[in-house]
Amino acid sequence: MIEVSNLRKEYDGVVAVDGISFKVEKGEIFALLGPNGAGKTTTIKSILGLINYEGEIKIEGKEARSNEKEIKRKLGYLPEKVAFYDNLTAIQTLQFFAELKGLKNVDFMALLKEVGLEKDAERKVGGYSKGMLQRLGFAQCIMGSPSLLILDEPTTGLDAVGAYELREKIKRLNEEGVTILLSSHILSEVQELSHRVAIMNKGKIVAIDTVENLSKKFEVEPRLRVELQRPSDYILKLVKGIKSVKDVKADGNVLEILCPPSAKLSIINTIEEAGGKILDFKTVEPTLEEIFIKVVKENE
Repeated sequence: MIEVSNLRKEYDGVVAVDGISFKVEKGEIFALLGPNGAGKTTTIKSILGLINYEGEIKIEGKEARSNEKEIKRKLGYLPEKVAFYDNLTAIQTLQFFAELKGLKNVDFMALLKEVGLEKDAERKVGGYSKGMLQRLGFAQCIMGSPSLLILDEPTTGLDAVGAYELREKIKRLNEEGVTILLSSHILSEVQELSHRVAIMNKGKIVAIDTVENLSKKFEVEPRLRVELQRPSDYILKLVKGIKSVKDVKADGNVLEILCPPSAKLSIINTIEEAGGKILDFKTVEPTLEEIFIKVVKENE
């Protein structure tokens, strides 16, 4: 769906994006991650054709610069900071964007109902909360049923319920075949939604793969959580002494042990032989946050 080749962008002698290349496959949710100033927004603006750049970008196999109008009709964009005309109502705002996109026969009320704003359809958006503006922004983004959505911090300003509902809508759209390029600082959200992630740092892509493969590549190991009836310093010392155990943290009656999966049996046997009674245990897979921090620190 998107093919970026040797993308480079410089601002006043400062390189924001430094010759990156990546592909977003049709039908996937692809996340672009990185610390502030990594080049994510510049990359997104380049794909959208909002800035000049060096390199080549293709969307659905077509060169983006020479097919700009055709391509823009097929995509929806939700920017990080949503801004609308304060004196327009929600309905009028969607009508304005429909005219810009050349869309006809749009069911604006259905769109507003989709994002939970049908009761505020005739209200001027100048009186909307940040979360309501974000919902209206998403309605504008999906208008015309685009095959590609580019979402920059999509749940900004939404409460927990609103963020959950938007994530569910993103999943449903993806299941219906929509390709999604996502950027977010909420890494738990990215981990839940994305098929693959690219991590940027200082204008370069320093890692790209599934979360599972990245955890293996950068050796971010799972943790074993063991709940004991009566934990003791003696048991803690024995577990720490197991060769493959890298770290042990005690939180009440729960031990959180950083170790390879192969160490699980040895840990359980050690605890039981020391007289400890295990109430429960489970393996906790590495989070995207742990992977992200390790990758960025290794590429500072």
